[in-house]
Amino acid sequence: MFIKSVTILVMDDLIANLKELGFNSYEAKVYLALLKKYPATGYEVSQIADIPQSRAYDTLKSMTASGFVFSNDEKPQKFSPISPKELTQRFKRKINSTIDILEKKLPNVKEDYNEPIHTISGYDNILEKLKEVIRNSKTSIYLVIWAADYNQLEKEIAQAYDRGVSIKFVGYDNLKSIYGTVYPHDGAREIERNIGSRLIYLVADNCESVFGRIENSIVWSKNDDISYLLKEFVMHEMYLLDVYEHFPEQLRYFYGAGFKKLKDKIGDRNISYKRF
Repeated sequence: MFIKSVTILVMDDLIANLKELGFNSYEAKVYLALLKKYPATGYEVSQIADIPQSRAYDTLKSMTASGFVFSNDEKPQKFSPISPKELTQRFKRKINSTIDILEKKLPNVKEDYNEPIHTISGYDNILEKLKEVIRNSKTSIYLVIWAADYNQLEKEIAQAYDRGVSIKFVGYDNLKSIYGTVYPHDGAREIERNIGSRLIYLVADNCESVFGRIENSIVWSKNDDISYLLKEFVMHEMYLLDVYEHFPEQLRYFYGAGFKKLKDKIGDRNISYKRF
């Protein structure tokens, strides 16, 4: 009984998969019935597929015309299916051809199309989006992140590193990582007090970006201009952190503790959190 139930579930899944590729319910059932027994008469197919005999004959006729089923000239007429390999290859060719056409023609529908900007809320949802972007990365990742959030993403980051993706971090709260280059940044607690959340900035492959308050909501986009600007921002953070690491005393002399003089000169006086 258990084996029969499992078999039914498997067949239901196969029918659903075939329908996703373009078969209707009768076509999927007829094809699977023929795989179980061929050559087979229309009556036999209707019995195996558990469908009305008239629908079996109609479906066999249409599937023969479309090349998914072969028939002979015997009396009674018998039918055989194309092989599963040929079936899947045929669907692949059709899907790839359709995708090629869409890739060429969809951009012409609206000439000035720009990638939209999406807002994602909720820590778990944000983490899932970050993991997805990291998993899909191919060449580079620029990331500003707190240690607590890095720990949630370390598996995906390690896999990206193993794929050869170049990874660079601005790391808050004593972040440590063996996967890429880390530029340590202090002042994490003061930033959290002032804005009420940890921050996240991620740019993958120069074309996909995520940024915002990771505990509240973030913005995600594949807009090239946004990704360019965000990457420039992250890179300038890294420039400053690297310079500060090598010339801390000289910078304090010119700009004061915490870069106060520089902040007073060019910054917003209402922003009080410490950057360096």
